[in-house]
Amino acid sequence: MTAAEKTSLARFLDAAGASARGGYGPKPPTYDFTDDAEISAEIPVELPTAEPAEDDLQSIARELETCAACRLAQGRKRAVPGEGAESPLVLVIGEGPGAEEDASGRPFVGPAGRLLDKMLAAIGLSREENCFIANIVKCRPPGNRDPMDDETAACLPFLHRQIALLRPAFILCMGRIAAGIVLRSGESLGRLRGRITELDIAGLRIPALATYHPSAILRNDEYRRPAWEDLKLLKSALDSGCPLDSEKEA
Repeated sequence: MTAAEKTSLARFLDAAGASARGGYGPKPPTYDFTDDAEISAEIPVELPTAEPAEDDLQSIARELETCAACRLAQGRKRAVPGEGAESPLVLVIGEGPGAEEDASGRPFVGPAGRLLDKMLAAIGLSREENCFIANIVKCRPPGNRDPMDDETAACLPFLHRQIALLRPAFILCMGRIAAGIVLRSGESLGRLRGRITELDIAGLRIPALATYHPSAILRNDEYRRPAWEDLKLLKSALDSGCPLDSEKEA
């Protein structure tokens, strides 16, 4: 508004006030208005342009260090995010950390881990070159008990993020717990093992195979032969491009 427009409006209000008082009132003051600053009709709006930071394995590991999403965090020494190649041929998934893993923060480092390394090496695989080793839950269940449903539910988003980042060509489930959760099945491990199943997980379609956990093989020597048959099936699938729906070998 200009100074002249303001003065005209003020004098009109003065006259209206005097009229309301019967024509009497103080002498109108002298006004010294100034023009308003010119304001642009277009007010720029600054929108956020930064995109969310991309996810990565290191970010997941840092989150797990302070994660308190379930009761397992209360008794852990260290979370165990997993380790291995960042573009793996095979993602190996176990159940959860044991005592040695809880102490070191690394997966499969005890006797079962040493056997796993030998099993993988027998078919040309290793955590250093072409495998990533992870678990369903990232903190040790007390006394190495089976993880509870709410604990696995709290931890699975971390595993799914890892799968989305790693994009493995194949998933190898070690043991009953990992097989049941990853394959989404209530069947026994004896029925799940020996065949390849295609998974739709973390937005990817990935073939998967289940076999006996190395700790079970250490306890029961009878599992060695069927586990070796499973590894041969995995090797054959990898060599031929991961065919699906393979039947159990006789």
